[in-house]
Amino acid sequence: MHDVTAVERADLEEAGTKAYYVAQGVGDEGFERFGATGSTVSVWAASMQHGAPPSALLARAVERCAPREGARVARLTMEILGPVPVGDVEVRAWVERPGRRVELVGAELVATQADGSRRAVAKASAWRIATSDSSSVVHTADAPLPAVPEASEIGWGVPDGWDVGYVKSVDIRAVESDDVTRRVWVRPLVEVVEGEEISPLVRVFSVADVANGIGAQLDPYQWTFLNTDLTIDLFRLPEGEWIGLAVQTSIGPDGVGMCSTVLHDERGPIGRCLQILEVRARA
Repeated sequence: MHDVTAVERADLEEAGTKAYYVAQGVGDEGFERFGATGSTVSVWAASMQHGAPPSALLARAVERCAPREGARVARLTMEILGPVPVGDVEVRAWVERPGRRVELVGAELVATQADGSRRAVAKASAWRIATSDSSSVVHTADAPLPAVPEASEIGWGVPDGWDVGYVKSVDIRAVESDDVTRRVWVRPLVEVVEGEEISPLVRVFSVADVANGIGAQLDPYQWTFLNTDLTIDLFRLPEGEWIGLAVQTSIGPDGVGMCSTVLHDERGPIGRCLQILEVRARA
C-alpha cells in the first residue's frame, strides 16, 4: 500500500476508514464475518455497496480456498443477486469441482436483510488452473496504455453527487481517450480487509467494477445502468499498484448494455473484464 497524500487522507478519514472491511472472525458453517465500512458505499444509494469491494472480498475467499502451489485463478465471475447492504456480511468458498490441472471454486456472500433474514446477495465461480512454463511463446493481442500520468495532467470528471464512499477510496487518472474507448489508470487507496496486504488477484477486483462508470455513455441523472455481473479473465497476474482500464460500452435497444474492458498493469495488458448492464430511464 502506497503512502496517501494529505488530501487523500482527509477524504478517507471523512469516509471513516482506510479499509473496505473489518474482519469479525469466523461464524457458522465456515463463513468469515466482516463489517463493511463507509468506503464501500455505492454512487447509486447510500445503503448499498459499490460492486468492487464485494467482488474483491469474493476473490479473496476464492484465492484462500484450498490453495495449491503452482495453480492460480484465471477466471472469476461474480453474479450480483441483489443490493449488497452496507453492514455486516459473511463470505465462504469451497471447491466445487476438484481437478489436478483445472478446478472450479465457488463462493458466496451473505447479508442480513431488513426483516432479519439472511440470504446470498452475491456469488462467484472461478476456474483455478495449474501453471506451467509458457514464457517462450508469450503474446499479447492488445496495445499497452500510455504511462500513468501525474494527477494534474488529465482530469477524470466525477458527476455531481458521485464523489462519495467507494469513489473516494480510489485514485483515478485518465489518459488519452476517444469517442469509442475511455482509458484510465486506477489504484486503491485503502486495504480490502483491514490489516491485510492486497494480493495481485484481489487488487484487480478491488477496482475493475469501476469500468461501468468510466465507460458510461448515458447521463446518470436521466438513466440508471447497473451491472448484474462481473467477469474477469486474466492471462497474467498484475504487477505493481496501478490497474489500467480501456473501456468500451455498447447499449442495445431493449434495456440491455454491455461494458467490455481490456485490463492492464504498467507492463501491458493482463486480461479482460465484461459486465452486462440493466439499463432503465429514470421516472
